[in-house]
Amino acid sequence: MHFVDREPALRHYYRALISAWGPQGWWPARTRFEVIVGAFLTQNTAWSNVESALEALRRAGLLTVAGVRRAPEARLARLIRSAGYFRQKARRLKNFVRHLDKRYGGSLERMFARPTHELRAELLALNGIGPETADSILLYAGGHASFVVDAYTRRILERHGLAGKKWQYDRVRELFERSLESEPPFRVSSFEFSEEASAFRRAKFHPPATSPTARVYNEYHALLVRVGKHHCRKQQALCAGCPLEPFLAAKTRPAAARRGI
Repeated sequence: MHFVDREPALRHYYRALISAWGPQGWWPARTRFEVIVGAFLTQNTAWSNVESALEALRRAGLLTVAGVRRAPEARLARLIRSAGYFRQKARRLKNFVRHLDKRYGGSLERMFARPTHELRAELLALNGIGPETADSILLYAGGHASFVVDAYTRRILERHGLAGKKWQYDRVRELFERSLESEPPFRVSSFEFSEEASAFRRAKFHPPATSPTARVYNEYHALLVRVGKHHCRKQQALCAGCPLEPFLAAKTRPAAARRGI
């Protein structure tokens, strides 16, 4: 596939996924700071472990900027133990809050008012924040249009022949952003939600100034996560029932999926 063909392909993938599954309502959080904490804690661990750590912080009254600021690092580490690498992550959370205090007087609103490219570079300069974490904070906590590339995304693109194994993170991110420059956001009114899903969407934190492009990035990434969890698994591709199955050329289809395993 020539490079120019990848961009329309990614637009078709998005439309197929959003048509089949609708909006996902990701990231699950009550506040923008909870999104940020979750972005740190989810590094190298499963989301179920992150949920346990977030709940422990919430019960202790520490799931706020002020809470992380006043809590001793050792106590933070104990509370987030379920997320793994807990001492390292506690140190990174304290470091982030110190930076927020020093540069923005503790205000997330002031921080997120920065232009996207400037704030992204600033976040990447902080200890413990790599590209995926920075983009998760920008997109899900700040409503900035910065596409998130995770392991699920890379796996799907590689299996579909849309990206190479040696591609750098930013090459994949820029491919998505070029592909979606003019893609309109989904129409929530065209989907029906269960009572549970509707309640979740009402309770979920929404960035105050999310652009149409950021809304597309938000849902596309969440949809790819769903594909990765339920179909395009690391050890086994379960293509049957996946909205992206029609796009998977026979020559690139994983052997196990071709055999119907």
